[in-house]
Amino acid sequence: MSLDLTKVAAQVSGMIAGLRDTREERQKRLRFALDILSSRSIDLDDLKRKIAASRTTWLVADMVEGLDCHYQAPPTPAEFTVLATDGSHIDVDRHRSTRCYLINIGSVAISYGSEPDATLTSSPRLYVNQEDMVIPHPGGGRECLVDSSILGIKRGIEEWRHLADLASAQPAGSTSLALLDGTLINWGLEGRPDFVVDELLTSGFLRCLDDMKKLNDKRELALASYISFPGSTDVVNVLRVAICPHEVVDSDTLCKKCTSRDCEAVAGVRDRELFLSLLESGERSALFISQSNIIKERYGEHRVYFFYLKVDDEIARVEVPQWVAENETLLNLTHSLVLDQCRRGHGYPVVLSEAHEQAVVTGLDRENFWELVESSLVAEKMPSPASAKSFSKRTRWV
Repeated sequence: MSLDLTKVAAQVSGMIAGLRDTREERQKRLRFALDILSSRSIDLDDLKRKIAASRTTWLVADMVEGLDCHYQAPPTPAEFTVLATDGSHIDVDRHRSTRCYLINIGSVAISYGSEPDATLTSSPRLYVNQEDMVIPHPGGGRECLVDSSILGIKRGIEEWRHLADLASAQPAGSTSLALLDGTLINWGLEGRPDFVVDELLTSGFLRCLDDMKKLNDKRELALASYISFPGSTDVVNVLRVAICPHEVVDSDTLCKKCTSRDCEAVAGVRDRELFLSLLESGERSALFISQSNIIKERYGEHRVYFFYLKVDDEIARVEVPQWVAENETLLNLTHSLVLDQCRRGHGYPVVLSEAHEQAVVTGLDRENFWELVESSLVAEKMPSPASAKSFSKRTRWV
């Protein structure tokens, strides 16, 4: 039976009414946040020290420069290439006859200039061996099962490996931007056992970044990730720290006892709302540094910096590793080429859209894949037991 929208309509009307009632309060908080952001009374050095000393349960960005700095896009080079990869996967299904999963990576390289060109490919790979199903402990015994969340991380690493391969294929002296959709921060690895983090992050993701950094010896290669319509509040939380009357902000102790709660004056405001008001189209914000625990503990020279970019009526968050952020040429290249891609793609980078199209695995693809697996088992006269639940889902009863 499909969803009965007539039963939901009244609830949607109530939701809209609630949003209308809170709109003015949200606008008031946004105006106050913008006043704080541009306030010349804030001592940035003192604020940086206060942020460093703070102990908060909410993520507070570290500052590189002023809060309200903004920069116009540099001109794009005459000749350049934009690279991207994206991935999709078919998960392990314990109700099926065979334990396996599939990762499909879409790769795109688009060259602009005197000799425009485009290469679009997809690379599906099936994982079925026992060593693909677990991440073993180096000492033996203990192991981590590759479940849905781990598989998502493994797919992300494969995206980076293919991106590093694309980048290494660019000729010496070339100018390129390597771009991925999403974040550089591996949130899914926080709290995981060390041997899992070592395998997926240190030996996987960070090794790819090492390889890509080294490519700058013979070519100009910028690297970034793109987050459309971000929900982050890292910069707004800087304002919360600035507003707080305590010298050391401790959200676990002082905030519970605080009666004034001055920081609530910016509660609910998102970073994108701040920079939508502050930036002109095509401009980027100041640089900020993510203070995620996994970054501080594991990323080393690949520590994640980010800025906000205004593309027409939308704000995007662009993340770059430290070695790009601290290289003015690579940072400017990232700004100009990400913006150029967004303008060519009606607000979203063309190269990411094309990589997604190469990578996508539809619901029908998944059905056809499992039919291929099961028919192949039958053809080889091998048993293909599946659960009753799986049979029930694939059987029309009425």
